Amino acid sequence: MKRTLTITVAVGALVAGAAGCAALSNGMSGNDGAAPQVANSPVRPGAPAPALTEANLTGQAPTAAEAAAFVADAERQLAEASEYAGRVAWVRATNITYDTMWLEAKANAEYTELSVKLANEAARFNDVEVPFDVRRKLNILTQGIVLPAPNKPGSATELAEITTRLDSTYATGKFEYKGEMITLDEASQILAASRDPAETKALYEGWRTISPVMADDYTRMVDIANEGARELGFDDVGAMWRSGYDMEPDAFAAETDRLWSQVQPFYENLHCYVRTRLFETYGADVQPDSGPIRADLLGNMWSQQWGNIYDVVAPKTGGTSSYDMTELLVEADYDAEKMVRTGEGFYTSLGLAPLPDTFWQRSQITRPEGREVVCHASAWDLDNHEDVRIKMCTQVNADDFYTVHHELGHNVYQRAYKDQPFLFKNGANDGFHEAIGDFVGLSALTPTYLNQIGLLEQVPGADEDIPFLLKMALDKIAFLPFGLMVDRWRWDVFSGETSPDEYNDAWSANMLKYQGLVPPGDRPDNAFDPGAKYHIPGNTPYTRYFLAHIYQFQFHRAACEQIGWTGPLHRCSIYGNEAVGERFNAMMEMGQSRPWPEAMYAFTGQRTGDASAIADYFAPLNTWLTEQNEGKDCGW
Repeated sequence: MKRTLTITVAVGALVAGAAGCAALSNGMSGNDGAAPQVANSPVRPGAPAPALTEANLTGQAPTAAEAAAFVADAERQLAEASEYAGRVAWVRATNITYDTMWLEAKANAEYTELSVKLANEAARFNDVEVPFDVRRKLNILTQGIVLPAPNKPGSATELAEITTRLDSTYATGKFEYKGEMITLDEASQILAASRDPAETKALYEGWRTISPVMADDYTRMVDIANEGARELGFDDVGAMWRSGYDMEPDAFAAETDRLWSQVQPFYENLHCYVRTRLFETYGADVQPDSGPIRADLLGNMWSQQWGNIYDVVAPKTGGTSSYDMTELLVEADYDAEKMVRTGEGFYTSLGLAPLPDTFWQRSQITRPEGREVVCHASAWDLDNHEDVRIKMCTQVNADDFYTVHHELGHNVYQRAYKDQPFLFKNGANDGFHEAIGDFVGLSALTPTYLNQIGLLEQVPGADEDIPFLLKMALDKIAFLPFGLMVDRWRWDVFSGETSPDEYNDAWSANMLKYQGLVPPGDRPDNAFDPGAKYHIPGNTPYTRYFLAHIYQFQFHRAACEQIGWTGPLHRCSIYGNEAVGERFNAMMEMGQSRPWPEAMYAFTGQRTGDASAIADYFAPLNTWLTEQNEGKDCGW
């Protein structure tokens, strides 16, 4: 984990191909376009007025040299505090007890107080002309706090206690099912395999019984963090989050709207096809042949990925898949560590350095016996240099094979920018951090790669393209609206447009608007369904995963063009290509030192997010889906 001014402890959790960050139709392929407004203006728009200091009161304006000295000292303090808070967070995440929760809350409070103090002090230099890198660091000091506490005694402590309690409530959540208390992991496995709508409904609703207790804490957390955001010059926390993309908050929201408008037709095509197959399987009493889809029938606890129901929606004609990746892994005697070492092998094949020995000594690769842990997959950087780790409860299956490649992408990125100054030790934007591993994962899921590493004897022919692309779309395309709706809900909560008594209704309304889904039954009056998704109690901004689902295909197409690939984009694997690895690493080494369009340009030759790569990747499937949906009343 890289703790740049944040009390959120996980660097990135999977959302594509497994559990849960970060991607369409014709876009702007090859169009560099105009770069968005970047953070090199003398003062960040909306910045607070300079704080009263001795220099202000005596009429002595601060100087550029003082600004540079302040930034250097801030980085020193934050680096030291970050390592301590990070190690405490690791201990709590891998051993949840009353005492470790107490320790993390205390460490988070201290880190938050320091972050808020430095953010307010940075305002002294709003009107000072400083070099680009100093101005960028000053902006990061105010823009990079996930949940700011107001600058008054006790606020940071209260906020830290709430966030730790929310995260731990989620991590230790269990509910009664068939006379036994089961965890999310256990419930998710049953849900993925079940084709009994009564059972899927019970599991869907059962997991959501763990979250109503969170609602009051969440409401209080919003109030505290909003007060802190306003002190830093933002309208609310949502506006603060949106300011971190080298453009105005409203411009960023409009950019995500633009990208969604490009991908929405493809998603609606997939939705229409899946709904028809569910209707044919369960009948109109369970799933009508028009309108929204019943959320619990899609094989995932949040209906964010649908790959687990491939057997229900597999093509009736047009080819079948000749292999099952989970079966291949089992037959090859893979265990959890071999899964991770195989993932590492992909990155080293690109010429990147192997993971340090400490990674293998200190990571949590499997669920330990006899203690409560956070199983949600995440990648960590404990010392902002070499002490990188992953935290997983790895199982030998196709989902976790992808997850491993994704999480290691975070670690590889962390090591690439380790020589940057502290405030630049981060992704170009948070979507980049999620996209790095997903980009590698696109190669890792191809039969080409499975053949390259000896898991698959022969690469299937073109007759298996539709099954392969449908499986990919059930995860990648199905995720897109979910990736957007989570923060759309949160932005409205932070802005006050959604009041606490509307929390759950607004969540259900977003499910319907963006995903075309409805819960399997009426929700109780005390329901707090948002809290049943890790990133809400864990306070991890979610639009990054939506962006990652666009960037990963953009990276993939660029890399395949670099190696001279002329075949179908979905069959391209960059495994073993060190020239791509060198250019890829050059982009990663930039960290957050430059506006993200420059990092994007360094690897892809483009300066904007471009969804056309997904249109290229999925073109055969989109044509096939259109044929399957002929005569259907698509949409909801």
